[in-house]
Amino acid sequence: MTRTPYEEFLAGERPDDILIFLSDETIGNPDALGNVAESLDDGVVLVLPGDRGRSTFADTTGIDPMDFAGVAMQTDGHIDRDCAGADCPSTDTGTHDLKFVFAFAEDQNEEVGGIYAEGDVVHAYAACSCGETYSDKWVVGEADR
Repeated sequence: MTRTPYEEFLAGERPDDILIFLSDETIGNPDALGNVAESLDDGVVLVLPGDRGRSTFADTTGIDPMDFAGVAMQTDGHIDRDCAGADCPSTDTGTHDLKFVFAFAEDQNEEVGGIYAEGDVVHAYAACSCGETYSDKWVVGEADR
């Protein structure tokens, strides 16, 4: 059975690609993405080659992906291992709905140590409807907590 690019990304088989999850509220018109996005329960996911993925993220969100990652990595949070759900770490009492996720995978690197020695690592950065941004990383295949 053939797997989708999304399934391949989650399995660590697309280390040169970028994953973008956009909630239904964020994208507005998911049909506009046609055959480049995979529909999920609460949004769509795109898996695109590196440069194209970064460009698409910037075009879709209006935010430079590396600037976004730099800010989001300052706050630890929990992003589901499928990159389509998350738990906002903000203590605000308002609404906390996931808006979007930007993720990429990094090949296993035993020389670096830590989780990088355990296997390929997914780096994910999320934005919440409350305005909080946060990040999470995990070894591919690690169970969701």
